[in-house]
Parts: sequence; structure tokens; C-alpha cells
Amino acid sequence: MFQTFEASSSPDQGPPRLAALRQLMAQHGVDCFLVPRADAHQGEYVAPRDARLQWLTGFSGSAGFCAVLQDIAGVFVDGRYRVQVRAQVADDFTPVDWPEIKLADWLLEQRPDGCVLAYDPWLHTVSELADLGKKLKGFTLRPIDNLVDAIWDDQPAAPAAPFTVHPLEHAGEAHGDKRARLAADLDAKAAIITLPDSIAWLLNIRGTDIERNPVPQGFAVLHDSGKVDLYAGPGKARDVVDHLGSDVQVHDIVAFLPGLAALKGPVLIDPKSCPDVLATTLKDNAIEVVHGRDPCILPKARKNTVEIAGAKAAHARDGVAVVRFLAWLDAEAPKGQLTEIDVVKTLEGFRTQTNALRDISFETISGAGPNGAIVHYRVSDDTNRPVNPGELLLVDSGGQYVDGTTDITRTIVVGAPTDEHRACYTRVLQGMIAVSRIRFPQGVGGQHLDALARAPLWLAGMDYDHGTGHGVGSYLSVHEGPQGISRRSEVALEPGMILSNEPGYYREGAFGIRIENLIVTQKAPRIPGDDDRDMLNFETLTYVPLDRRLIDPALLTQAERDWIDQYHADTVALLAPRLDDAVRDWLMQACAPL
Repeated sequence: MFQTFEASSSPDQGPPRLAALRQLMAQHGVDCFLVPRADAHQGEYVAPRDARLQWLTGFSGSAGFCAVLQDIAGVFVDGRYRVQVRAQVADDFTPVDWPEIKLADWLLEQRPDGCVLAYDPWLHTVSELADLGKKLKGFTLRPIDNLVDAIWDDQPAAPAAPFTVHPLEHAGEAHGDKRARLAADLDAKAAIITLPDSIAWLLNIRGTDIERNPVPQGFAVLHDSGKVDLYAGPGKARDVVDHLGSDVQVHDIVAFLPGLAALKGPVLIDPKSCPDVLATTLKDNAIEVVHGRDPCILPKARKNTVEIAGAKAAHARDGVAVVRFLAWLDAEAPKGQLTEIDVVKTLEGFRTQTNALRDISFETISGAGPNGAIVHYRVSDDTNRPVNPGELLLVDSGGQYVDGTTDITRTIVVGAPTDEHRACYTRVLQGMIAVSRIRFPQGVGGQHLDALARAPLWLAGMDYDHGTGHGVGSYLSVHEGPQGISRRSEVALEPGMILSNEPGYYREGAFGIRIENLIVTQKAPRIPGDDDRDMLNFETLTYVPLDRRLIDPALLTQAERDWIDQYHADTVALLAPRLDDAVRDWLMQACAPL
């Protein structure tokens, strides 16, 4: 059920696969072929069958793509993966810093006179291809059957496990009510929904099609009557038919494109998540198309009271497991006998002992010393490193519980920290506190708050190359849009939205620091002297001690010290009654006032 430690595709496998792909491209008259980390449903995570980018290049990160030409193959990755990609791909591939370098600009530099650019129309969205088409003058964009699939002889089968019911006691709203509510606001005859977590939320179902994310793969059409057509693989919906009722008709997935061709327009598609092939099908059948946001996106992000209560229960349960782990780590790590894999296995074991864990919510990150500087590091048997005294250990992990999804990062020192460790950790902590404490007017988006987390680092000439926070689902994807805290997050934050709060600092070859709590947006209480403006703030969901050994009180303001002491007092109040005597004693010491 939980993490295995097999090595991912090795760099030496990439060159022969790249050569085979280039040969096939030449046979098809293709100059460039795009290999995204995407599937037909356009979610963030993919099943093994759809891990084409990793199979071809060896790169295992959760975002990126490859543009293959006959003389160069660019692997585009963002700041989280700059170190990782260099370790995972062969010299035949060229890492490209994205999004600083745009695909269109790179292609124009490589082929200023244009070329034939081919793509799988199931794996690229309407907006993505429209943007490329505008910028790549002189290029011919050609949809084509996937060329990687044609050379991937042992490609895994598509996921086949049946869907399950997500009960009302955890969903908080019946799927019939959700369908009616969304249909009433639909400015079209029908809306196409491709995102697995949108379908899961709308119909109160879950699945096991994507590892660590309890989502069902399929397609749905929501009609303005509130009825839904659900398209899924053979037998996958058999266990949810009674739950769905007569207003949700289940069809075999092979009937999806013919079903679209029979729709009456206008039909709503979300150009940011709709595969291009669907828009083409509608256009070829003279069906009017309107562009808009997936109708499930914002309602799903606004957690209801039942979902928020479930998140709190899940975090308390998860907090007990993490505290038990930290107490164990504090006793064992100084002996110098642990490895990163030992850390992962033990932490996942404590979560399993809750007897409520459905799965971990992503592959546990356990980065000791310089491995901590690899933002999304995944330990394998090849990279496994000792947890040495005098080093920092970064552990980013989470659990999937039927009442909530958790995601927490703690950075721990093994033995005595250096002054540099303490200064960097404290600046990261100050950023996390700033986001935790902020009050802000309604209408403010994540891009307005991102600088709060970075300011203490900026003052010291430091920064980090990832967003400060992502949305989190309710027993769904640990990364959920559209809410976020980053320079690119323009969505206004609303009550009920759950986000991560995770500033960091990474020194390549030395150490990494990240501190992460989950928070939920709520209406802020009035304060004396306010101007009667509607304000929001965050309620913290994650309660696990911070490493006080890494905190330099001299760098903190009094308000920051008070926040830390109150946070630790609240942690004790929540978790101490749930712990045995030995771990409770450790918790009391870990949460002592500064």
C-alpha cells in the first residue's frame, strides 16, 4: 500500500528511447514532438500508463514536459526540480528553466524558420495550444497519435479498479443537491468535466486510479437539467450505480466522443483543462462552444462545515502520528544509525497505526543534509543517505483519511545546529508566521500574500523557487486548484478554502529548510476600531511542534514569539490527551515557551 524504494528510470535508458522516438518522428514527417506530464483528464497526477515523460527522460517530477527535436530535446522544469532533473536525465536531454523560458520562445530560437510540431490532442489543453498557435508563426501544429505509446512496448494497462461511494457524512452535501446547484448557474446547455477530482466531488465518489490521490478517472457531462452523463472504463462504476441514481447515466468510455457529437449547444468547456480533441469534436459537429471555468472548481474549493470539521479531525489524528514519529526520531537519530528510508518507513508506520489511514497523500520526502535542498526529493535505494548528526533533516509528508487530507513539513536538526542553520530556519519560520497571522480584505488573492512569506528571506538576500502555498482537497488531491499562495495565483481567497503555508530555503549541496502547516480561510472577527470592512484570516489546521532548537529568538519580534508560544500551547492542548505518557512528556518539552 505504501511507498516502495525502487529506483526510477535510470539516465542510461533515455538515449536509446530518444533515438527510437526520433526515428519514428522522421517516418511521420515530424520535426518536433511534445511529451507532457499529462493524461487525457488533465489532472496534476498521472497513472503509470501515462508516465510518458518519466519513461522517456527519466525525470520523475510532478510537473514538466519535453520538446523533442532531431538535434535537441529540452526538458522543461520549474524551480522545484532544477537540481533533481540534472541527476535524473542523461546528457542527451537539455534541462530548460521553465516558466522563465517559454516553450514558444525556445522553439523559435531552435527553429526560427518554423517546423512541423506534432502533439497528442488528448494531452494538451485548448488554451495551451491556442497560445502556441498565436506565438509560433511559421510552425505547423499537427495532432497525431501518441508516438511514445508506439515505442513503449511494456506500457502498463489503464487503471481498472472500481469507483467507491464517498458517504454523505463526510461529503456534507448530497450529489443531487450539488448537481442542481451547479446546473442552476450554468450558462450553457451542458458542461464537459474532465478533471478527476471535479468528478469525484460532484458525484460524491472516489477511486484508486491515481496513486496517493483517491480520484476516479472518467469524463462527465453536466446538463442544465442537473442530470449527468458519466463515461468510465468497463465495470468501473458498477459499485456506485445505486448511489448515483437514475439522474446519472453511466456509459462506457468509448462512447464519450460520440456522446459529445450528439450534444445540443452551447456547450461549456474550460480551456485550461479541456483536452484539445474534445473541442475539435464539438467544432467538427457544428456544436456551439463557450469558454468558462470548470463549474466544480470553486464550489469544491469552498469546503463546507462538514468538510472543515473532517479536516480538523484528520489533522488531530495525523498530528498524533507525527508527534510520535518526532519523539522516536529525537531518540534514535543522534545515534547515527538511521537512513532516509528508515525515516520514511517509520513515519508511515505511525500513520498506519491510526487505523484510519487510507493511503499517504504523496510520496514522503525525507531529505537529509544536501538531499533536503532537492525540493521534491524522493528517496530511493540508489539515493538513500544516512541521517547524520549535525545535519538538518527535511520531512514532508501527509495522509489520506476519509474525513480529510493532510500535508505537513517539518525540518529537524540532528544534534546541535549551527548558527547558520538557526538564522535560515528562523527567517523561514517568520514567513510562515506572517501568513498565519495576516488579516486581509475580501477579494485579495494568493499573489498578494506571497510576499509576506518571503519578506524575512528577501531582507537577507534569500528566496525560494516554489509557491508559498497550494490548495488541498477534502479526501481528494493534496494539490487542488484554483486557490494558492504564489505570484501566479490570481484567484481571490474565500472562506472554506484550505491551503498550505510552506515557505522554505534551500542551499544546494548543503541543506534544505521548509516549514508547512495547512490553514483554512475564514471570515475574520471584528476588531475594535476597524472600518466595518469585511476581512478574512486563516485558521491553522496543523498542530505539530516546531523545532525550538532551530529558532533564534533574537531575530523574532515579540508578536512572533507570542505566536510561537500560543501555537505550542494549542498543540499541547489538542494532542497531549491523545498520547501515552512518554510521548506526552516529549511533547511538553518540545512545546515549552521560548
